[in-house]
Amino acid sequence: MRVKENWWRVGAPGICALAIAIALAGCGHKKQQQYEPPPPPLEPEKQATTKPNQQNLPATGEPAAVSDEDRKFVRTHTPIYTEEGYATWYTAAKGRHSANGDLFDDNTLTAAHRTLPMGTLILVTNLKTGQSAILRITDRGPFVEGRILDLTKAAARAVGTYREGLSHVRLDVYQTPKPIHSGGKWCVQIGAFKSEREAIKLKEQLIKKYPDAKVIEFSGEASYWVRIRPAEGNRKVAESIAARLKPVEGEAYLTRLD
Repeated sequence: MRVKENWWRVGAPGICALAIAIALAGCGHKKQQQYEPPPPPLEPEKQATTKPNQQNLPATGEPAAVSDEDRKFVRTHTPIYTEEGYATWYTAAKGRHSANGDLFDDNTLTAAHRTLPMGTLILVTNLKTGQSAILRITDRGPFVEGRILDLTKAAARAVGTYREGLSHVRLDVYQTPKPIHSGGKWCVQIGAFKSEREAIKLKEQLIKKYPDAKVIEFSGEASYWVRIRPAEGNRKVAESIAARLKPVEGEAYLTRLD
């Protein structure tokens, strides 16, 4: 059964900005593939339905995403996990939802990451300009090789990524609702495919190869994706699958559903 995706990501302004940034930087990454979000979880799961608390708006007029308590926590604690890589920014059509179930909002200080637990509290620092912002992880992505983080427009402006489209950043994790390295519901997302036939072909192969896993094929914006979720969302099995898969198009990305 085909699961259709219910939202999309990057618009033309974001793609253009990213293309210009890559050309100016002369980086050696592969050509930018279209960013595609994951579809809904494979099994019905309770998702957050609350909107960001607008009462958390600071006196400076910054968009809401974190509370004063969150800011105090970051100031008074040290990171529990750190990684460096490239960040981009994305947007979505009005009425679309993030992977955590919340209504997507360009004006909230949130971000997408492939594997950090939903709700993770992070500090993102632009290593070129020194600009930084405290954010929450509410979405999944970016599903593009060489990227570790996708920012909302508000977050991108705060970090200094909006105009450049691509920034080298440090991501410091301060608090997570669930363990980072244990537990969780894991899967492998493969794509993007230009051909629906190729996506369906891979899905059928994976169903035969992994009979205990749940495999779906779904469409994105002018592209197609395949997702395989091992029994019980086992991380080690997902990592093993991701390491072995060599898709004819795109890449195999390890991602977390919860």
